[in-house]
Amino acid sequence: MDNKVIIFDTTLRDGEQAPGFSMNIEDKLKMARQLERLNVDILEAGFPIASEGDFEAVRRVSAEVRTPTIAGLARSVKKDIDRCAKALEHANKSRIHVFLATSDIHLKYKLNKTREEALASAAEGVRYARTMCDDVEFSAEDAGRTDLDFLVQVTEAVIDAGARTVNLPDTVGYCLPEDYGTLIRDLRSRVKNVDRAIISTHCHNDLGLAVANSLAGIQNGIRQVECTINGIGERAGNAALEEIVMALQVRQQFFGVTTNINAKELYASSQMLCEVTGMPVQANKAIVGDNAFAHEAGIHQDGMLKNAITYEIMTPESVGVPKGKIVLGKHSGRHALVARCRSLGFQLTLEELEHAYSLLTAVADKKKTIEDADLQEIIQTARTGKGSLSTLHTASPA
Repeated sequence: MDNKVIIFDTTLRDGEQAPGFSMNIEDKLKMARQLERLNVDILEAGFPIASEGDFEAVRRVSAEVRTPTIAGLARSVKKDIDRCAKALEHANKSRIHVFLATSDIHLKYKLNKTREEALASAAEGVRYARTMCDDVEFSAEDAGRTDLDFLVQVTEAVIDAGARTVNLPDTVGYCLPEDYGTLIRDLRSRVKNVDRAIISTHCHNDLGLAVANSLAGIQNGIRQVECTINGIGERAGNAALEEIVMALQVRQQFFGVTTNINAKELYASSQMLCEVTGMPVQANKAIVGDNAFAHEAGIHQDGMLKNAITYEIMTPESVGVPKGKIVLGKHSGRHALVARCRSLGFQLTLEELEHAYSLLTAVADKKKTIEDADLQEIIQTARTGKGSLSTLHTASPA
């Protein structure tokens, strides 16, 4: 089996559907160029039938971003596929991404279709899309809750109709990693023509398991992962691209697969998304959050100062973060204080250090973070013996 995992980025399509994350055409173009620098394999630029703005965004991205394959989404109906093909006509490499729900829940309550009708519609949509584009992907929406026998039928039918990629989404984030891994393994063993297509995953994060489920899929033969920067997307979001990429890189010996992603562009991609949407990443977000490479606890700081490998399984530089941070706060130790003082050009005697450390802990009880200005005043007080806590910046920030 191929050991390369294709990264299909849907930040501009599924990611943008999240409340508060909508982007205008210029925003999408700016983000698309950054995703090109990140070296994603597939860039899903939008859902052309949804609006004139989405159509124009897909058209502009297709014309101006040349390295990745540009994908557009379409329901398994001719008008959607026609619109998608038109939007992609200037792409260097294009993909029409056709989808149809396959779970009994969606068939009954959303589509009012029988399984037989859905099966025919899926195959017909793929077959029609192939008349306009060589690269067609089919997504079985809500595959995670679809009857396995029926999912096997659908997968075989759309591959016969010309789908090069079949995506099996956990659309509502219902699966557990063991469930999802078993689903992929069983389906791949039963679909007779599976060797003619790449099997893909698209997991949502409703139970906080989108990345775990995607990795379980990879362990069981998935070779395309659909994901977004910062994990944005419908409801609780999608699998986070940066987490999947770095899990595969850090634990490469375990997974035995690689990606084409330029990991040093991960942080820049995350920051640009925050800039164009105005939505920050939570501080404790893995890989790209402000605290991902920050250390406040004294024991951790001591280990980091001796050798970063004690508490960091990857370097900040490997994902494009300029450097890690030793944060001074009430949990910090003397080694961190000494290191921070040296960085500011101060060398303390043991007596001065003890006095400064006492002042530090007192100030840190009232401030969340010790800034350089605070530290300089602490050092001055410790050295001269003049001044008191009342003269320091002890007020908590508003």
